[in-house]
Amino acid sequence: MSNLAPKKILIIKPSSLGDIVHSLPALNAIHRCFPGAEIHWLVAKGLEGILEGHPMLTRLWVIHKDEWKMITRLHSTVGELQKLFRNLRAEHFDYAIDLQGLFRSGLITRATRAPMRIGFEEAREGSTLFYTHMVAGGKDVHAVDRYLKIAAYLGCDVSEVRFPFPPFAGGAREELPLTGEYGVMVPGARKPVNRWPAERFGELASRLPLKTVVVGSRGDRTLADKVVGRSKGKASSIAGKTDLEGLVSVIRNARFMVSNDTGPMHIAAALGVPVFALFGPANPARTGPYGKGHTVIRKEISCSPCYKRSCKSALCMDMIKVDEVAAIISDFLRR
Repeated sequence: MSNLAPKKILIIKPSSLGDIVHSLPALNAIHRCFPGAEIHWLVAKGLEGILEGHPMLTRLWVIHKDEWKMITRLHSTVGELQKLFRNLRAEHFDYAIDLQGLFRSGLITRATRAPMRIGFEEAREGSTLFYTHMVAGGKDVHAVDRYLKIAAYLGCDVSEVRFPFPPFAGGAREELPLTGEYGVMVPGARKPVNRWPAERFGELASRLPLKTVVVGSRGDRTLADKVVGRSKGKASSIAGKTDLEGLVSVIRNARFMVSNDTGPMHIAAALGVPVFALFGPANPARTGPYGKGHTVIRKEISCSPCYKRSCKSALCMDMIKVDEVAAIISDFLRR
């Protein structure tokens, strides 16, 4: 490793929302360690809103990674990649840091031709072939601490864990029905098997002393409507009605959040909003809400965590009952 401070650093972490939030402490440590360096970040289209205007970043590189998967766009994808690789090489990065650890991100790391290309020893899909330096991240390690290991490898102080969000204006795309104290519910999750039934979220909302706001993407609207429908008028939905800036604003001012293992849960934890996280197939040691003041609700059964994408019984989630969750949150509110 060179003793010269880098002038340009590229962080490659395209997705997902929660993973990008988990990467913010590493960004903070690297920025503090190399205050004179330009830091660029490569992010997937649709997630750039969580990083736009960030004072620690010189430039965002937005890629259309989901479109690159389409066979019908193969010709266009090849052209886009060739242009991206040329432009990245022209920047003459000193460090290229691959926090994603997949073939595509490894290939992009290699394409920078940075003299120092860093990734994890456990990176998948052969991406380790593209690195010049590797760091042991570990498996049953929380993602935040795992990413910080790369910052520590670079000689950065990682004793302070901070989640620096950009200075959002605090607004949302549409006027939102938010007055007084409220809780936030997140019935969606990228993997359906990680979802607690939306009807149970609704029943839970009907029992709580505060009103609740249901958040999610446009694709979560059906789930959100089910929550509202079972809430006896205690919940309202803004699923699909906010951009990422608006989502952060809504979460920041919440009294608490009840959530599956999903991106908004990690935003809440990073903002210090108490989270009640419902876990089944996923491992909270790796991807649970980071920090103190949060509660993981899960059942200790032999097959959990299994990390599966699908399950016929989903027993681990089904065993979490509304009575239990309501009692835990009610106790929190009384205290």
